[in-house]
Amino acid sequence: MGQVELPNKLYFRIGEVARIVGVKPYVLRYWETEFAVLKPGKTPSRHRLYRRRDVELLLEIKHLLYEEGFTIAGAKKRLKEGEKDEASPALPQTDYRRELDAIREDLRALHKILHQKPS
Repeated sequence: MGQVELPNKLYFRIGEVARIVGVKPYVLRYWETEFAVLKPGKTPSRHRLYRRRDVELLLEIKHLLYEEGFTIAGAKKRLKEGEKDEASPALPQTDYRRELDAIREDLRALHKILHQKPS
């Protein structure tokens, strides 16, 4: 997927997002109905406000649908698999235990230093 440079903003309006993603606004509204993870905020006047994460997700959806040739259902499945991959542990369980033990020892040493009486 080609890298798109997103403006350094917190929120984007639907027209801006449509230009960045390269689709019409009605396509974005349709994708909102199909992909539950897309939940843009709304202003009091009901205008959509997309966060940076939403725009990145829309770019990924467009890539899956237009470039990879996925169906909507296939893209949903791929996105769910991506969430599982991100949530899966990077270290084996035993490595976590060692890391936690080391952190615990560091915290105990820090606690001991902080609670020493000044000389």
